[in-house]
Amino acid sequence: MPLAVEDAEVLPPEPARVVAVLDNALPIGRAANAAAVMALTMGQRHPELVGAALVDAAGNRHPGLIPIGIAVLGAPAAELIALRDKARARGLEVVDFPVQGQETTDYAAFRRMVSETAPADILYLGVMIFGGRKQVGRLVGRYRLLGTAVEQ
Repeated sequence: MPLAVEDAEVLPPEPARVVAVLDNALPIGRAANAAAVMALTMGQRHPELVGAALVDAAGNRHPGLIPIGIAVLGAPAAELIALRDKARARGLEVVDFPVQGQETTDYAAFRRMVSETAPADILYLGVMIFGGRKQVGRLVGRYRLLGTAVEQ
């Protein structure tokens, strides 16, 4: 006899993970900018990622932050396209940052530059990936924290 729905084991959802993978050759200011821009967009797309407000000992409220954190990893720029494509193929949420984003401060010009670039020719400064901890981990496990020296 099949199990009734109420008799079935209910498994908790897999813990989530958010990871930013940036071109490890970017200067620190440009890397911080790319990570911030992608995080803002990811937060807008997934408001559930923002935790409850923080309250200090005096009762002052501070905006909620992401309770699961965001690892910021470094990778060779040439690997970002494949990483983005693999994450999307696995159904993970991806926010990407095309190189044109740091070539102008005019958002309309940025949009125009991207619209004039063939998809296969778009290069990225970074990608942010959100999804199940294990799925994301399998994709980014070989990368280290941005700025961490890789042992030879």
